[in-house]
Order: sequence, then structure tokens, then C-alpha cells
Amino acid sequence: MTAVALGLVLFSAFIHASWNFVLKKSGGGTDLIACANLASLLIYAPIVLGVAWYVGYRFQPMHLALMFGSGMIHTFYFLLLDRAYRSGGDLSIVYPLARSTGPLITIVVAVLILGEHPGPTAIVGAVLIGASALLLTGNPFTWHKSEARHAVGFALLTGCVIAGYTIFDKASVASWLIPPLLYDWGCNFFRVFVLVPLARRRAPGGMAAAWRERRGAVIAIALGSPLSYILVLTAMVFTPVSLVAPAREVSILFAALMGAHFLREGDLTRRAIAAVGMVLGVSGLALG
Repeated sequence: MTAVALGLVLFSAFIHASWNFVLKKSGGGTDLIACANLASLLIYAPIVLGVAWYVGYRFQPMHLALMFGSGMIHTFYFLLLDRAYRSGGDLSIVYPLARSTGPLITIVVAVLILGEHPGPTAIVGAVLIGASALLLTGNPFTWHKSEARHAVGFALLTGCVIAGYTIFDKASVASWLIPPLLYDWGCNFFRVFVLVPLARRRAPGGMAAAWRERRGAVIAIALGSPLSYILVLTAMVFTPVSLVAPAREVSILFAALMGAHFLREGDLTRRAIAAVGMVLGVSGLALG
């Protein structure tokens, strides 16, 4: 992995952890997520038009189909993750399972289907990042002692969907050469058409209340969520997805550090060991 690609992915991981921290602190909810996605469309629209004109973007019908496909996969991801939490799953079980299994599945698919050949050092680095992510967020293997079996199933399905949209989006931006900013905006366009009606049906007036009472969080998520993924899409244009996908999981480290500092979460020894593992894992990706 080149220094540019690694820098893009690490910066993306920091932004991803930041907007997730804002989401958690604000209380979240379908109404806030839908409102943020809608606000994102409006905020990024002028930039998208400017970039499209600057790069001389030429629209093809296939681009629209790819954006629609990715938008639906991402919508399915949000709904599955929400179902996992509503099924009784704790954050320390659902989040690491979903975020850690996704990249590992991505690597297998990238090798078997896309023909990528990451070196042994990169593979060891990817495994280290996944293992460190699990250690950092707790011990998910104690799920059988709880009543969260269904949540674990939905979390694993979420990981499969993460692998699915990662592979799908890699092919879209690398093979069809769709500018990442335009691609992400188009995907969000279709996602809004599902999330907004869903939010209105679940809680009429909830989106208006979210904008009125949590406007700062809405804007932060509207800006940060697309930007974090646009940086990843940019890296995937010239970098194998088998390297980009696991490197993204450093966001779990950033989120844990934010939790420890701002939310006064403990268990610093476990966090330190996991941090060392992630550093070694990212180093393996960079060298591999």
C-alpha cells in the first residue's frame, strides 16, 4: 500500500470514528440518520456539480445502475445493523463482529474473484487488525452466555453486507472510473428515497424534530459520513481492496480512544494491547 493510499484510509478512519462518536452522543435514531442523509445531498450538491464539470464527467446509464445498486446495499446495511442492536445486542458484541468480519470476507472474495494477491505480510497485518478490533471492543465470543444470539446473527450478516458493498464499490470506481465524490452522492441519493419514507412512517415529525433539536449533530454527520467513504473510494481506485478494507478498521481504535478520553471509559491495558496490534497490522499492510 502506498503512503498516499494509507494516508487517505487513516484520515478516513478518523473522520468515520468522529461522526460515529457524534451519532452515539446525540442519541441517534432513524429520524436523525435520514435527516443527515437528506442534508448531505443538499450540502454536497454544489461540490458534486463543480467536480463533474471540472473533470469533464460523462454520464453513462450503467453509472446510474451501479449507484442504485450500491445505495440499496448500503440501505440494507443500515437496516441490518439497526436490527442487530434492537435484537438485544450490546455495542461490544455487534460492532466488532460486524466491522471485523467484513474486511476478512472482503479479502477472501478479492483473492478468489478479483484475482488480487496480497503478500503474506499484508495478510498477517489484516488478521492482526481484525483480531485487535475484537480485543479492543471486548470479548464477543461470550455471546453464547447471553440472550443476544439473534443479534449476533444479524451482526454477522451485517459483516457480509459490508464485504458486499466494499467489493461492489471497488469495481464501480476502479473499473467504470466513476469519480468517487459523484458516485457516493449518487448512492446517497437513492438511499434517501428509502430512509426518509421509513423515518416518516416510524415517527411522523421526527425528522423535523431532529433538525430543530440536534442540528449540530445532523450537519456533522452529513459532512463526515460521505467524506469518510469518499476518501476510501479514492484509495480503492489505485489500491487493492484486500488492503484497503482491513486498514479501515483502525477507525475502531480512534473510536475507542475518543471513548476513553471523552466518555471516561476504562480498561486501558486492553486498549493499549489492541492499539499495538493495530499499529503492527497497519504496518504489515503498508509493507505488503
